[in-house]
Amino acid sequence: MLIDAATLNTLSDVRILDVRYRLDKPDGRDDHAARHIPGAVYVDLETELSQHGAPGDGRHPIPPLPVLQAAARRWGIRPGQTVVAYDDGTALGPGRAWWLLRGAGLADVRVLDGGLRAWTDAGFPVETGVVEPEPSSIELSDYAFPGGVVDMDEAAVWPQRGVLVDVRAAERFRGEVEPMDPIAGHIPGAVNLPAAGYVDPVTGLFRSPDEIRAAFAAVGAADGRPVAVYCGSGVTAAQAALAAAVAGLEVAVYPGSWSQWSNTPGRPVAAGG
Repeated sequence: MLIDAATLNTLSDVRILDVRYRLDKPDGRDDHAARHIPGAVYVDLETELSQHGAPGDGRHPIPPLPVLQAAARRWGIRPGQTVVAYDDGTALGPGRAWWLLRGAGLADVRVLDGGLRAWTDAGFPVETGVVEPEPSSIELSDYAFPGGVVDMDEAAVWPQRGVLVDVRAAERFRGEVEPMDPIAGHIPGAVNLPAAGYVDPVTGLFRSPDEIRAAFAAVGAADGRPVAVYCGSGVTAAQAALAAAVAGLEVAVYPGSWSQWSNTPGRPVAAGG
């Protein structure tokens, strides 16, 4: 699931995806044009890895397969090719790309551990400008996500049968702040595992498989219990699914996440630790 900069530098038949995305700066085109890994094509998380609709759908609904397939063709992905996604080091956008493309049947999709920072720290070159590869005719398969997906009704009752993990920051989980969505708090019965539990916030590197397993176990996600993860809008949840896969765990993802839940009248809200 992960690849380091030195290994990426040795690959010849590879399609590199620049998926730079931040909540405060969702469009990373100018960052891509300013510098990127040679040959990397820019991926827009908002329009290519999501399909926006009504607020009750959440902020980043899963795109219909034809939308993702058209994007994959624009990126120039060929059948059997290794695909590597990266960003500045959070693995948020790349995690979403990994989750969607694996779910759509691509076998060899990886995330550059540590992102662009790891690449430049290793002394490898960057380039400027816009990359426009020759389009491909790649055929994606119907979605079949590792671990599955959970809808809003299933998320509501998930704590009765397993562990529902909220991977937002602790203060958002507790309902003390809510910078993005209309209501603060969390889904009743959920437990909190902030992303720093499985990705080092300083280096952007994923923690070791043992550390990731321990972080999930600390919130009860162990001993074969069914686990589902959610976040604000389904992006960090995909990153959590990637982290779990690195540790040999399998989790379901609730892609609507808190943005869908908080925009749906009548859904109960919990607060506190």
